[in-house]
Amino acid sequence: MTTIELAGNGVRLAADAAGDSTNPACLLVHGGGQTRHSWHNTATTLAEAGWYAVALDLRGHGDSDWSPDGAYTLNVFAADLIEVCRQLARPVLIGASLGGTSSLAALGLTASAPCGRALVMVDVAPHIETAGADRILNFMRAHLETGFATLDEVADAVHAYNPHRPRPTDLSGLRKNVRQGADGRWYWHWDPRFMSLTPRDDESRTRAHRTDQLVAAAKSLTVPTLLVRGRQSDLLSEQGAQEFLAMVPHARFVDVGGAGHMVAGDRNDAFSDAVVDFLSQLG
Repeated sequence: MTTIELAGNGVRLAADAAGDSTNPACLLVHGGGQTRHSWHNTATTLAEAGWYAVALDLRGHGDSDWSPDGAYTLNVFAADLIEVCRQLARPVLIGASLGGTSSLAALGLTASAPCGRALVMVDVAPHIETAGADRILNFMRAHLETGFATLDEVADAVHAYNPHRPRPTDLSGLRKNVRQGADGRWYWHWDPRFMSLTPRDDESRTRAHRTDQLVAAAKSLTVPTLLVRGRQSDLLSEQGAQEFLAMVPHARFVDVGGAGHMVAGDRNDAFSDAVVDFLSQLG
């Protein structure tokens, strides 16, 4: 895995790349509050399957630049992805949660000449469950300003949010998702403005507008598309998945048993197999 830099829409973006750069590319885009490291195993598998796998840190996340004006809207993330796609010669877009909606929005904004050659949406669609989305937002906001005294506290918080996954005994991996402040405490490795500027007093209207944009983007899709859902997900219901498939009749669908919203982390082998199988049919 090699760390590289890519140009977003006015910001520098960090990424990890695996495989031969002359091979066709896959761009892996993480969910909100995550980093490129969540794709490590998937990227390795894709590289072994003959793809150039690039796992990106979205702006404001991981080692990428923070947005200079604190802007973290769907269209801002989509604009970054469009720029990155130009540098990678129309990669396959593989996006989880926020990465999925940003990828879908990017394809919608470039519908006449799609910026990517295919799309994999991971446990997200235009219509998601409000309760599941709120649970994620509450988790991310809970330690926004106070941080954590130790990595053990970080591990406890992650386990409380995702109790069906074993709590890690080796905490070194958590260092990729947090940063240590000057006060010695650990904070999530993303710009706090990503959450603090969310219009909490007007979220219903904001969500409705975003949903309308994503519905239009989905209906405009012409590239090969795969939707992967975690069967135990509380964010993307079976109904939400079926609504997406009705909007995109040519899309394929995989429902991964034993996985929640974090599909690639919960069942990485099953997830990676589904993606490799889909990609093998692109030609």
